[in-house]
Amino acid sequence: MASPSRDSSVDGGANPAPSPNTNQDKSPPPLSKNQLKKLRRDQAWEEGRARRKELRKLKNKEKKERKRAGTDKPPPAEPSQGKRKATEDPDPLAPKKAKHTKNVQLPVSFVVDCGFDDLMLEGERKSLASQVTRAYSDNHKAPLRSHLIVSSFGGHLKDRFDTVLAGNHRNWKGVKFIDGDFEVAARQAEELMKSDQGGNLAGTFGESASAQQTRRDGQSGEVVYLTSDSPDTLAELKPYSTYIIGGIVDKNRHKGICYKRAMDRGMKTAKLPIGDYMKMTSRFVLATNHVVEIMLRWLELGDWAKAFLDVIPKRKGGVLKDGAMLLEESPAAAAENDAEGDPEPSKHDEKHRNTAETGAAKISEEDTAAHSEEDGKQQPP
Repeated sequence: MASPSRDSSVDGGANPAPSPNTNQDKSPPPLSKNQLKKLRRDQAWEEGRARRKELRKLKNKEKKERKRAGTDKPPPAEPSQGKRKATEDPDPLAPKKAKHTKNVQLPVSFVVDCGFDDLMLEGERKSLASQVTRAYSDNHKAPLRSHLIVSSFGGHLKDRFDTVLAGNHRNWKGVKFIDGDFEVAARQAEELMKSDQGGNLAGTFGESASAQQTRRDGQSGEVVYLTSDSPDTLAELKPYSTYIIGGIVDKNRHKGICYKRAMDRGMKTAKLPIGDYMKMTSRFVLATNHVVEIMLRWLELGDWAKAFLDVIPKRKGGVLKDGAMLLEESPAAAAENDAEGDPEPSKHDEKHRNTAETGAAKISEEDTAAHSEEDGKQQPP
């Protein structure tokens, strides 16, 4: 019996037919839009190569001619539209930019009490860090600034400043971060205000008879913890005094905690006179930086109504109460305006009217919830 052929057993007979779907039959995939744009840019660059070469030759030739003439300065280029406007004569009717004035240090201190670290969630600590940053910025840029101390600075809040915020707070000027609580901060503030760097009586303090009397008698000021639960209302800020602001963002979970904290230490409390001047469609609870900014504005103007209007967010729906007026709107001036008829409204009046119209609209629960993360505790309700 004959054995099978070796070739047929190895090769399996005839070679199989080639597959119809081979790589040789495939066409290249189409280019994407980005690839087409890049291809066109490359083509345009290559097409302009000769022109760029001619321009370089021309510039080199001009440079050599300037050197032979004794000057290597290029001819003045035609100013662009923006530069041309700057060189033209200024419009005499255009408002002039305010000149930067030197900041004046006042003998008054604000303390942000951050001793509520364990009571806040991570997102609330993030909001508080932003509020402390804004409070520092407002005080640093204010024409009349206070001494600023951040007390009980530790825990998760300090970790955030050291890591996420890259430790930039260590370069801040005019602010102190301490481990001690608000009582320790108040004692340090008292020593600071009595030192050579304590500050000068200027702005509202410069016009206040009580401030001058305090300075003559060498008396110490007061230490007040600001909280909306206090039965007492703050009528004015006093020199050589320390005002403590509760640094907490808790969505009103811990009601009355700042008031209880102050009472346990036997400390005087007070609330900002918001209710005496403003009608609000929401709670009288403000973010820490808003409280600082309001007091800075009062130090400059001596006018609570104006300070509240300038600072309180419009979403709070704040409008002046009936009968409340700004200091610049004296009864005599109002009577004179009534006798002369309605004058043309100024930008100042337009601003106040727009604020009132905004405050007249009721804030929805969704808007309040959306912004509540930025609303910390001045003063817990």
